[in-house]
Amino acid sequence: MVFTGAHVKDDVVVVTGGGTGIGAAIAARYADEGARVAILGRRSAPLEEVAGATGALPVVADVGRAADARRARDTILETFGRVDTLVCNAGGPGFTTVEDADDDEWADALHANLTTAFVTAREFLGPLGATRGRIVVVSSLSGLFAGPAMAGYTTAKHALIGLTRSLARDYGARGIRVNAVCPGWVRTPMADEEMDDLVSRGGAPTRDSAYAKVTADVPLRRIAEAREIAAAVRFLGSEESSYITGATLVVDGGAHIVDLPTLAFEKALPQGDEVPEVPRWT
Repeated sequence: MVFTGAHVKDDVVVVTGGGTGIGAAIAARYADEGARVAILGRRSAPLEEVAGATGALPVVADVGRAADARRARDTILETFGRVDTLVCNAGGPGFTTVEDADDDEWADALHANLTTAFVTAREFLGPLGATRGRIVVVSSLSGLFAGPAMAGYTTAKHALIGLTRSLARDYGARGIRVNAVCPGWVRTPMADEEMDDLVSRGGAPTRDSAYAKVTADVPLRRIAEAREIAAAVRFLGSEESSYITGATLVVDGGAHIVDLPTLAFEKALPQGDEVPEVPRWT
């Protein structure tokens, strides 16, 4: 596949949460285009697997802790000498109601989903200022809307958009651009677990049917693949997006444009009475 536009060959790209799912796909996309990639995460085994497939530099670190983030930064600078793009992709738990979350669960949700981005961005601002680099924050559709029993996750993902805007506002004068990506449903190990939970509750007979159920009202009527989110991140994390900062790019198959109160009317349409296919002009 040939990619056009501003190249990322030889750029140094740092991806937190780079051992699985979207982070692994982001690492692979950049590596395929000749970037030098470092992947950060708390677990060595998945990082090593991605490193073996992509040639990325694996760095074990809990990037929500300042000492770990600084050590990772120094290791990357010693190895590559610079940083051009930081992708704050690390995430984690927070799937309870407020009433059901104890203090530790709340703290864990904020640490995994929000503090990781805050600390990593802070520790990498120096190197990014030197290269007039980019930060891409991976939030979520949960950063725009609230799902059921997701209080910690939803709060943290909303806050990531505020963090994105604050960073863009404060550091644009240094040439640092900061944007957010909000994925909808994406086929990842974490999403697989959520689908399996839906199956166990009797909401669907299989994982694939569970994915079909949660995307039934998405205009594109399908789940996203991690590589599709990686493509959006690569756009924002390159000079193709050179005059975009403080923006939120939603990559959800159109889910955020659906008017929920009208769904009952759509579902009441006669069988087969769907929007006609758009002609393909040649």
